[in-house]
Amino acid sequence: MKKAAGFTEHQPAAGTAAGRSLPATHVGPVPPAPPATQVTPELSTRDRVAQLLLECRAATAAQLGDALGLSPAAIRRHLDAMLADGDVVAREQTVRGHRGRGRPAKVFLLTDAARSRCGTHHYDNMATAALRWIARTGGSPAVEKFAAEQVAALEARCRAALADAGDDPMARAEALAAALTAEGYAASASTIASGGQLCQHHCPVAHVAAEFPQLCEAETTVISRLVGTHVQRLATIAHGDGVCTTHIPGPPRAQSGMTVTTVRTDR
Repeated sequence: MKKAAGFTEHQPAAGTAAGRSLPATHVGPVPPAPPATQVTPELSTRDRVAQLLLECRAATAAQLGDALGLSPAAIRRHLDAMLADGDVVAREQTVRGHRGRGRPAKVFLLTDAARSRCGTHHYDNMATAALRWIARTGGSPAVEKFAAEQVAALEARCRAALADAGDDPMARAEALAAALTAEGYAASASTIASGGQLCQHHCPVAHVAAEFPQLCEAETTVISRLVGTHVQRLATIAHGDGVCTTHIPGPPRAQSGMTVTTVRTDR
């Protein structure tokens, strides 16, 4: 979930506001929504809904719609999608004092998983700022060196997992997929007509790598060394693709040294 522009980085802990405890269904004032971010309208609206809930803890559909300038039908469509995806939960609103007829309105709160995803962007922003400083002071070679050092520990762990995989590149790719899945990459390997491919369905540094592709290049170099043959990176999540896809040409050819080629297929 991307951070909508204009929101503050620091948020109060779940269940608190300005240092005091709040009931789970308490509904306070909803702050005005910031301008839409430069992404697709669907993603922008959902991100802004999430950020509003992060700030005010809980809100009704009417409050969220008013803050975002959306009709009741439009805000319900976004909330229904977020409910289906497990990003929000709905509870009955606590009414203080006299309550009129009818059932209380529903209030919506972020789930722990959605709240955690919102919080990661503070660290993404910090990492991006650090890499910008490295680029300014040391240039592209310094960024490349940093990226290589970042994936060195991952390479060591995966190499240990491939100890019994043998020399066949596809067998090694399958073992590597299992090792990467254990690292949180949700990876898989498959055989195709032109050889094989390694797919990673999650990238923990996608937001940072979108600006610094050296991170993807360093990772691809590691994949090449671990598989034991030349590979081609066909797609990356950081570039906007749904999956990071690495092609493993076959049959393997004898080579004087490992090479890495990044090939775009969406142009």
